[in-house]
Amino acid sequence: MKVLTNFKLVVFAALLLFFSCSKENESAITPIVNFPTVNIQDVSQVSSTITSVMRFYVYSNKAISNSISVDYSLISGTAISPSNYVAALGTVTIPAGQTQATIDVQINGDATDLRQPNLQFTVELSNPKSCTLGLSSAKGTIITQDGTYLPTDDTGYTTPTVYPGYSLVWSDEFSGTNLDLNNWNQEIGNGASGWGNNELEYYTNNLNNTFISDGNLIIEARKENINGYNYSSGRMTTKGKKEFKFGRIDIRAKLPVGKGIWPALWMLGSNISTVGWPACGEIDIMELIGTYPSRVTGTMHWETSTGNATHQGGNFNLSSNDFSQQFHVFSIIWEQDSIKWYVDNQLYATNTIDTVGTANYPFNAEEFFIFNVAVGGNWPGSPDDTTVFPQRMFVDYVRVFQ
Repeated sequence: MKVLTNFKLVVFAALLLFFSCSKENESAITPIVNFPTVNIQDVSQVSSTITSVMRFYVYSNKAISNSISVDYSLISGTAISPSNYVAALGTVTIPAGQTQATIDVQINGDATDLRQPNLQFTVELSNPKSCTLGLSSAKGTIITQDGTYLPTDDTGYTTPTVYPGYSLVWSDEFSGTNLDLNNWNQEIGNGASGWGNNELEYYTNNLNNTFISDGNLIIEARKENINGYNYSSGRMTTKGKKEFKFGRIDIRAKLPVGKGIWPALWMLGSNISTVGWPACGEIDIMELIGTYPSRVTGTMHWETSTGNATHQGGNFNLSSNDFSQQFHVFSIIWEQDSIKWYVDNQLYATNTIDTVGTANYPFNAEEFFIFNVAVGGNWPGSPDDTTVFPQRMFVDYVRVFQ
């Protein structure tokens, strides 16, 4: 009987200890808290000539009854502190009951408005309190690719403003701040619709593609989606404004190169609207196919007696380097029944009225200028992975002597 009683006491004590420990363990468990998630968004902002602020938004996926906070720091990339922005670090707090706070970053102005690849830095979040981190970093992009100032090395060949027996009758030295619309038209559209060649660019009249800077006209081709095309560029003419017959023409330019790139400085007969192409006559003062960066071509196009298009011309090859590295002067001496082509005053091609045979010779009549940078087309083919964008043609001057 005594043994049984002792056994009961042992069992009772064991049960008492078990329930006591279970209660302690239950009270030691920390309740699970469903913290909000905090994210930060990328921001892009156009560069300015004065100091500005780029504002980043830090937001949580829900509001809670107490404030939440995260630390932040700024990390340089292509944008560098203190040149482009002012580095900072600190803590950002989202107040109780709210879902959003901001981080302001000082962006330093660029007085020159230099055109260059867009600049980036990173805002990094860390050390969350009463929250967890989702998107913990954001890119700040300073958009500088549309700047209006773009200097370039001016070395290369140049020509005089006076020749014996000639007078300078017109020139554009591109020395102002804007394209002179008394001289130039800016064409809009795609070369495949009405202009032929099956080109891939869309021509615009905005400053992204055609602008004046540091004494040069700049035509820039970009890889970007625009009106259903993958590239944009510039094409300008003097049709109806500056048209000429005969003389010496000098154009000083530095050319873009690369697979699928096709810069051209050329002329079309002023009567194209009535007789069409090629009956109007086309004089290509200079064309370059980017696959052959050291070679330019001078050509004339006309209509045969049977109504077909034909052409005749020649090539000029640099002995070293290519046409993107320095300025060169592309010239024609255009006289009655004769055209001669030059690079840096070196004659490389001649065509005369005899070249066209029995066909009508259209080159004893007025023509207007066309300057453009095409992308793709029947002759150069399409760009490939080796083609770098943007591509730019710099024109220092065009001069007409008679």
